[in-house]
Amino acid sequence: MTAPVLLAVLGPTASGKSALGVALAERFSGEIVSCDSTAVYRGFDIGTDKVPADQQHHIPHHLLDVVDASSEYSAADYARDAMAAIQAIRDRGRMPILVGGTGFYYRALTRGLFPGPARDDEIRRRLYALAGRRGVERLHRLVAHLDPPSAIRIQPKDLMRIVRALEVYFISGRTLTDHFADTRAPLEGWTVIGLALRPPWDEIAERIARRVDAQFTGGIVDEVRGLLARGVAPTARPFTGYVYKRVLEHVRGERSEADTRELVVRENRHYARRQLIWFRKEPNLVWIQRAGDRDDTIDEAAGVVARGLDPLSVVSPPPETGTYGPDA
Repeated sequence: MTAPVLLAVLGPTASGKSALGVALAERFSGEIVSCDSTAVYRGFDIGTDKVPADQQHHIPHHLLDVVDASSEYSAADYARDAMAAIQAIRDRGRMPILVGGTGFYYRALTRGLFPGPARDDEIRRRLYALAGRRGVERLHRLVAHLDPPSAIRIQPKDLMRIVRALEVYFISGRTLTDHFADTRAPLEGWTVIGLALRPPWDEIAERIARRVDAQFTGGIVDEVRGLLARGVAPTARPFTGYVYKRVLEHVRGERSEADTRELVVRENRHYARRQLIWFRKEPNLVWIQRAGDRDDTIDEAAGVVARGLDPLSVVSPPPETGTYGPDA
């Protein structure tokens, strides 16, 4: 029996993922499943660039506006809900197309998450105290002794993840690597055709600036004021996003709109670099070195998908199309 297929369109902010997703859905009878950690919240529209109805081309979009702003929504929640949406789309005889830039959500869906033991505040206190006395490098060396693969994966200065790796070991007696080896991905048994967009960096930077201008012109400040007026707490999780956090600070009078725009552009550029670095670590992605809203990008992506749907073909574009990851 042929494995079911999920198409994924990934990449940094402002790279044209949404436009490419819609175009591919039109070509391959697909439906879109969002992969965005803020777009799941109702009312947070402009700053998440939710595709307006008139630009969806009658393509159903799923996992937008899933929960209220006061709710906590985790990567595990997302993996569960996304899998249900993906299976339902396939049951309708259509192609599920995952579109977004939240790398942790994508990893939770395609590689799974292990629940892990609950945090132990006493163990954490001792580990943080040890880091304060001996340095975080001492803890990282301990991880390297107990769990070499995790020490390679975790940066030597990443104290939070180092502490979690040690905490898991001390509570469960098993390393993070052992736990991950036993983890089953929700998409086990599916074939994932993964496309990752990486336009030239100067173009990404310019597109981010234009997008931020459009968000402010489109009324994101009034959107935030309206959310607060409706009783959404400023501590609500979606207000921690890159755009909404800074707009909220502007509404509070902490900086001018011009300074806020400049800050949002700068932080979104930093975020785009981190997204590129994250997706570079994901296996089996086909990299396309152009924005997703170009006709030649759509044609190239459609060719990759067509080859992936052919059981006699291998999903691999010629080298000049950029199958290598970004060097951001």
